[in-house]
Amino acid sequence: MVLFPLCKLLSDFLRWRRAVLKVDTHPLPLSQEAESGSEVRDIGVGSVEEQQQRLPLETSWGAPLVWGDSDGSAWRRAEFAHRSVRTGLLTLAVGPYGHFLRRFLSSAELYFLPGNTVVYYVLTDSPRNLDPPTPLGPGRELRVVPVAEMPGWERLAQGRMALLAATIKEPVRHEVEYVFCMDVDQELVAPVGAEILGELVAALHPELYGMPRHSFPYEREPASLAHVEEDEGDYYYTSELYGGLCGEVYAMAQACSQLILQDQEKGLRARGLEESYLNRYLINRRPTCVLSPEYSWWDSTLAADVPTRRVVSLGRQCDSLEPQKRQEQNC
Repeated sequence: MVLFPLCKLLSDFLRWRRAVLKVDTHPLPLSQEAESGSEVRDIGVGSVEEQQQRLPLETSWGAPLVWGDSDGSAWRRAEFAHRSVRTGLLTLAVGPYGHFLRRFLSSAELYFLPGNTVVYYVLTDSPRNLDPPTPLGPGRELRVVPVAEMPGWERLAQGRMALLAATIKEPVRHEVEYVFCMDVDQELVAPVGAEILGELVAALHPELYGMPRHSFPYEREPASLAHVEEDEGDYYYTSELYGGLCGEVYAMAQACSQLILQDQEKGLRARGLEESYLNRYLINRRPTCVLSPEYSWWDSTLAADVPTRRVVSLGRQCDSLEPQKRQEQNC
């Protein structure tokens, strides 16, 4: 039996919360908020309670905007505590990215859906990176999916959506209900619980959270299938983390991979590579759950303050460091 997606149930909770607290938790899209002068990036000032009161809890189309310590997130976790759900966590560890794998899995064991059934799907060209295997707790499984080496970041980014779609089609969708795709060069540093579960889930880019829409690096080449018009778009989503029901994530990955292939045949390359196609897709098919920058963050002068850093991109942090610092940080 397919479970009713909990992020859909949140609409009832939000209506109740607004009635009790008599506050507006239905903000404009962040691009419009910023253009109207709202200081949406300054959420880190004041007490924890004051911060929580300022957090936008819902998008303009009624999807929950998820903060891990919000009342809504606690409510969703409580709802799922009585359900048996299998979730897949899919990552691609090829070439030089293989050395991030052990840290990624170890941190996921600590913080990804603790207490829930999770199947890790690791697409890798170097299974030796899993020797010795990472110790797994009860209800946790590991599947290794061998793939060919994909040298170079550009080739990896252009081919990843096709690999993800193929893996979700067989075997993922037959084994789990939800699947989340995460870059392997990330580390979970705080709990990421059942509050993230929904039909189609996307995470906000931490450096563009609360920024005006004209600053979003959407694809502007009209000939590209990733092209976004000036008046389109609500948020800018990161490609570091996305997920949802297997059918929804498969449809998104398959659609993006086809758009990428068609642009390649025309000699076109989107400025943000796969992230450009992801954002194009999510404009047409808005996510039912939007994760705050807590779930995709890295140390940057541009990154918005967040109450809790839950998932940190080591790769993006490393990109900003000097060579000596990269070595010290084991980049």
